[in-house]
Amino acid sequence: MGYSVAVSSPASRTKPEGKRARNRRERTEALVNAGLELFLERGVEVVTIDELAKAAGMAKGNFYRYFDDKRALVDAILAPIASDVRTAMRRCAVTLGRADAGTDLNAVYAALALELAGVTLPRLKVAQFYLQENRSPPTPSTEGIRALALEMSQGAIHLTDVAVSHDLLRVSDPRVSALAVVGAVEQLALAVLRGELDAHGDEIARIVVSMVLDGIRAR
Repeated sequence: MGYSVAVSSPASRTKPEGKRARNRRERTEALVNAGLELFLERGVEVVTIDELAKAAGMAKGNFYRYFDDKRALVDAILAPIASDVRTAMRRCAVTLGRADAGTDLNAVYAALALELAGVTLPRLKVAQFYLQENRSPPTPSTEGIRALALEMSQGAIHLTDVAVSHDLLRVSDPRVSALAVVGAVEQLALAVLRGELDAHGDEIARIVVSMVLDGIRAR
């Protein structure tokens, strides 16, 4: 079964969609889905605009009606998951900010892990794409991926800082701790997505929480 990424806008959800708008949405989705499949298989830089357009069933010139370049297409592929991940990180930060000495840190991070799982499970190929490209040499087309990775790292550092400031954790350097754990968790996730590890979602969530807490406390 093929994987499909839906592209929509607030306007399209509040009023009937006209033929022109529907055609644009469908062709945009075709390019997004073609890009995801080709980028996963071969990497962003190797795939040409010609190949993307052909896989989406259109001429090369039509690609530029929907995206300025490959970077814009990469950003569109990542957009839904990036937005939901940011929301999950912000929600966890708010929870930690309201915490006191009696707060169960395991429960807080478990809630974050479950929310992130809920975000990624319906979009496993997008998650794998992000993780693969984030470990590849940087290029102009993948600047959006680098920006998201930096945002994730900074978010993890912020969560650790908040936990430390509320006496939920005791670590010497929150930055080193958070970055080390983010790298380990992403490597675990990529191994699972590639089929290198056989584990269920709830087991993965438990392992992630354990890695986060044990990894941070060890530093």
